[in-house]
Amino acid sequence: MDAKEIIEEGLKTIRTEIEGLEYMRDHLDGSFAQLVELCLEILGKNGKIVVCGIGKSGHVGKKIAASLASTGSTSIFVHAVEAMHGDLGMISEGDLVLAISYSGESDELLRVILPAKRLGVKVASFTGNAESSLAKLSDLHVSIKIPREACPFNLAPTTSSTATLVMGDALAMTLLHFRRFTKENYGRLHPAGAIGRAVTMRVSDVMRTGEHLAKVSPDKTIKETILAMTHAHGGSAVIAGPDDTLLGIFTDGDFRRKADKDMEILSRKVGDVMTPHPASIRQDALAIEVLRMVEKRKIDDIVVVDAAGKVVGIVDIQDLPGLKLM
Repeated sequence: MDAKEIIEEGLKTIRTEIEGLEYMRDHLDGSFAQLVELCLEILGKNGKIVVCGIGKSGHVGKKIAASLASTGSTSIFVHAVEAMHGDLGMISEGDLVLAISYSGESDELLRVILPAKRLGVKVASFTGNAESSLAKLSDLHVSIKIPREACPFNLAPTTSSTATLVMGDALAMTLLHFRRFTKENYGRLHPAGAIGRAVTMRVSDVMRTGEHLAKVSPDKTIKETILAMTHAHGGSAVIAGPDDTLLGIFTDGDFRRKADKDMEILSRKVGDVMTPHPASIRQDALAIEVLRMVEKRKIDDIVVVDAAGKVVGIVDIQDLPGLKLM
């Protein structure tokens, strides 16, 4: 046994699962469109999508329910066995039960369907067999049929589990599109972590202002500008006109480069040596845009302006790791 043989065995599984997804892609039909329309109707009436399954389908079902919920389509997961021992109470009239079983013959799941229907819900199902008991009991059936499992015995749920997960993702993303779910909506549902910060935090939340902003007029000397930067504990000074219009920027790097050639620079006016038209960003822009500018332009400081183009702050790249934006 060598590395090449091991890699080839791994590739067999990957190839088989890709073939399964391609088969499912080529056979996606109007039932998927009907499911999306039914979900939109249910959600539009403040109902929810109740994903139900057991075994491997149950594990995948949990992820599908989580993806739906996190992208604006209210959803929960109910385990088939627990449903028969009280968790049916989590299902309300007007909901949609999405039952998942590749064989469509899981006894524990089948026993849930009729009691659920008595609660006044619609039932849709994902199975690989349109003639299965689950498919026949459902109001709507969506096929997740694949040619074969990656398991050499064609038994262990492998390709079928992947197909189920992908169909769930397709449902979640299609609902996201037609329900006009935005990045801002997504951020409100993910207030913690990098995702939430990236899509909710504004430039105004991360910029330096007040005594932490070195802002000087163009007639100030380099010495006065350096002192202003020192007082603000920053590496740059924004050069602004009397009405706070952005004129330029002067950084400690600029000073070092110019002082190396001319030590008399301290007495010169900053307006004569500043960098005009520096990178700037609106204060109401998403903070993630700052990262894009930093990566694209290879700069450390970005001036922040308001809608009228007036200087209101500065973003220092050194602050971003502390805010967990980098």
